[in-house]
Amino acid sequence: MKCLFLIAFIHLLLKCTGKPLSGDDSYRKISEDVKREIAGYSDIAKAIINLAVYGNAQNRSYERLAVFADTVGPRLSGSKNLDLAIKYMFSALQEEGLENVHLEPVKVPHWERGEEFALMLAPRSHSISISGLGSSVPTPPEGITAEVLVVSSFDELYKRTEEAKGKIVVYNQPYISYGETVRYRAQGAVEAAKAGAVASLIRSITPFSINSPHTGWQYYQSNVPKIPTACISVEDAEMVARISSQGTKIIVKLKMGAKTYPDANSFNTVAEIVGSKYPDQVVLVSGHLDSWDVGQGAMDDGGGAFISWEALSLIKDLGLRPKRTLRLVLWTGEEQGGVGAEQYYQLHKGNISNFDIVMESDEGTFMPTGLGFTGSDKARGIMKENMQLLQPINVTAIYESGGGTDIDYWVKDGVPGLGNCSPIFSFTFKEGKTVLRMGQSFKQYRNKHKSVCRRRRQVAV
Repeated sequence: MKCLFLIAFIHLLLKCTGKPLSGDDSYRKISEDVKREIAGYSDIAKAIINLAVYGNAQNRSYERLAVFADTVGPRLSGSKNLDLAIKYMFSALQEEGLENVHLEPVKVPHWERGEEFALMLAPRSHSISISGLGSSVPTPPEGITAEVLVVSSFDELYKRTEEAKGKIVVYNQPYISYGETVRYRAQGAVEAAKAGAVASLIRSITPFSINSPHTGWQYYQSNVPKIPTACISVEDAEMVARISSQGTKIIVKLKMGAKTYPDANSFNTVAEIVGSKYPDQVVLVSGHLDSWDVGQGAMDDGGGAFISWEALSLIKDLGLRPKRTLRLVLWTGEEQGGVGAEQYYQLHKGNISNFDIVMESDEGTFMPTGLGFTGSDKARGIMKENMQLLQPINVTAIYESGGGTDIDYWVKDGVPGLGNCSPIFSFTFKEGKTVLRMGQSFKQYRNKHKSVCRRRRQVAV
């Protein structure tokens, strides 16, 4: 995967303006001179591939990530662990001898989940696995004990509004796709509160489960009462729904000690290899350092952050000096809605014409299939030609949509965007409907099923 962050940037000839992609005929718009110049970088591309895949850098990004994740652990926004992670990376980037290593201060949300549990009291005693959702309010110290109302959709909740008053609403919505189903996590508490519920428990947004409740950020509305909210495992959601379908009364006790503190000081971490010919023009690669608190954050997004770092490391190891400045940004506060990235954008958007392309890795570090790209037809043609340099590792595909939570601000303003794409196995649901096919990128699929809320990652792995 780390090779993808390099070959795409070897030869960026144009300062392209972004617009919605059109047909693949853009490939034919590239001049023969441009094609020949890009092809002239084949030896450099092979050197990068050989170093990354077969040489001394083989497994380096994985080994770096393992030490980092084991040493620092989870990195929740506003936490001491995130502070340690930023200091760790600042020192590591300096020690490697990268240029202009610095920290840019930002403010990030500071929420802590505290002690939490849910216990079904009737019709039998059963401990329900829960994971409180980011920004949730706590329960009273004694907890909330209430009858449960199980619904499978917002529409069902709206039809049964009178039944929801004073109850804990349990959403047992079917998983359709992440983009469609995540709105229950994002909006579930608000919709339940509008109906008079005292809390909401939401089936985790995933097609697979090993009794593992997920977490993620959720959003209150200022004119709606704030009620405690958490995700529960798929297994517990299904069990509660089965009991409810028999007409049996269900009583649950929920206790959550979540706390929201004033916004905390944090930093985006920046390092560069300064361009030889156009130092003011920037090619930006990125991933986010923060994670959720229920895992090590190795995949989301330690992997993306470290392969972005590896891009600069490989260039440096080979003694290469790109024409444009290659800038690494390790974002903070991504899981809370890309707050660190938004503040970076506000600080630097006055120089937006200097940003030639922006890239984010936050789709997992699995077997790569190609890159997602958003930009003009001419820029897309150049990217397709660049990708031919990756033929030795059989990664040449260009997908539509190269955005991401941390770079969408730039992409929406016309800067070309790139994102990594990995294959997804087929998921089959009710009535035998195949939702995803092997080889289709998650990013490509997700962007065909947009939700009303910002994409949020719910699993901390």
